[in-house]
Amino acid sequence: MDKKFLHKVIDQLVRETTIDYDEERFLPPFSIPSSWFSPFLPHYFLHPSFIIHCREVYGLNTEETGYVWDKYILLIKDKLPY
Repeated sequence: MDKKFLHKVIDQLVRETTIDYDEERFLPPFSIPSSWFSPFLPHYFLHPSFIIHCREVYGLNTEETGYVWDKYILLIKDKLPY
């Protein structure tokens, strides 16, 4: 696992994520049904759309995708107001 590359992927995902503080939701760069965005905090399970996005866009395997998800969620959570 090339962690330098994975951290670039994480940074890219975070940059491409929109956090709408007024509507209390976050909009990631991968598709998820709109109902998934409430409540404001993201869910902590690895979403199938994220897996597909990481495989198709970045060529990540299952282990790499899990690593990226864990780091991505922590970074997004740090950006949320609670």
